[in-house]
Amino acid sequence: TRRSIRTYVAVACTVALLPGSSFTTQAAAQEPQAAAEGAVSIPPDQLDSLVSPIALYPDPLLAQVLAASTYPLELLQLHQWLQKNPGLKDKALIDAVSKQPWDPSIQAMAGLPDLVKRLTNDIQWTTDLGNAFLAQQNDVMDAVQRMRHKAQDKGTLTSTPQQTVQTQVVEREQVIVIEQSDPEVIYVPEYD
Repeated sequence: TRRSIRTYVAVACTVALLPGSSFTTQAAAQEPQAAAEGAVSIPPDQLDSLVSPIALYPDPLLAQVLAASTYPLELLQLHQWLQKNPGLKDKALIDAVSKQPWDPSIQAMAGLPDLVKRLTNDIQWTTDLGNAFLAQQNDVMDAVQRMRHKAQDKGTLTSTPQQTVQTQVVEREQVIVIEQSDPEVIYVPEYD
């Protein structure tokens, strides 16, 4: 159901944002393989640029986008499916999308068709984001925190009626947490 999808995403995001987390995804399985093959890691400044379009998203939405970006083909399939099924809403949409063979992170994106469109309109960026997340998960999360700190230092990242911004200390590191004010409503921020 919608609530269980939100709970899954919220838990995944919280775990992913913790420094040194053991968030087990495909990244955990592929990191040793990539290191063994001598894969080149993306430098911090490039990671900052890569995550900047989504860094200020609320944490549950950020986690959902990061997980979904690891399945770019399925995102394209979802986008096409949503275009063919524009009349599906609420429970009917959830029921119909749950019958599709996609990863749960992709199924959870069905309720955000504008965001799906944005991700598929620049599929190369989405693919790059997913690959970076798989290969350098901790570095990607560090880049998100750097971008959030920059925005907070400029005064552009503050609590609003739609979101709550808090600074917390987790494992002796200061992290910026962005939560939806209403857990039942997802606002997809747009910013420069």
